[in-house]
Amino acid sequence: MTYDAKEHWESIYQTKKPDEVSWYQENPETSLNLISETNVDKDAKIIDVGAGASKLVDNLLTLGFRNITVLDVSSSALNIAKKRLGAGANNVKWVVSDLREFEANDKYDIWHDRAVLHFLTEKEDISKYVKRVRQLLKPSGYLIVSTFSENGPKKCSGLDIKQYSEDSVKKLFSDFEHIKSFEEEHLTPWGASQIFIFSVFRKGDKI
Repeated sequence: MTYDAKEHWESIYQTKKPDEVSWYQENPETSLNLISETNVDKDAKIIDVGAGASKLVDNLLTLGFRNITVLDVSSSALNIAKKRLGAGANNVKWVVSDLREFEANDKYDIWHDRAVLHFLTEKEDISKYVKRVRQLLKPSGYLIVSTFSENGPKKCSGLDIKQYSEDSVKKLFSDFEHIKSFEEEHLTPWGASQIFIFSVFRKGDKI
């Protein structure tokens, strides 16, 4: 990517309210359902990458999950979520990092990404993303990834994006078990329709 990711996203979260961005969800129902379907226990390590100010973390805490990591390149976005959670923020691991450069000693049972992968348009950046997933997901861990579908927008937040189909997502994670993919309409706060494709994969126990 030729743009400065940190500068771009800091500016977005410093100038717009959380419910003024196109990807805002009052209730991240689909993500919560997909996490629930994995049947991981409440001690499972879950990372939400490129989370912004998403309310997924609030819901996961309410459900009793105890090992949640929230990552975003924008400290402003994470501060919005921390302020919203109050004392509950102390029960979350917050990481300010560009995902392409993120490294951790932790390994995760679930890697959740809603609307990050499609912002990576360069082959090198996409390869870095896939490499991070392979490195940081535990054997038998779950990848839940959601991107704009081929029926979705071609740009978002003033940036070009890469659209995905079930086949193209499966190709990226070809050595993972593909559990399912499906398209879903997301309505922006101002009523515009965006079509996402959600995909769920399971990493092999020997990878």
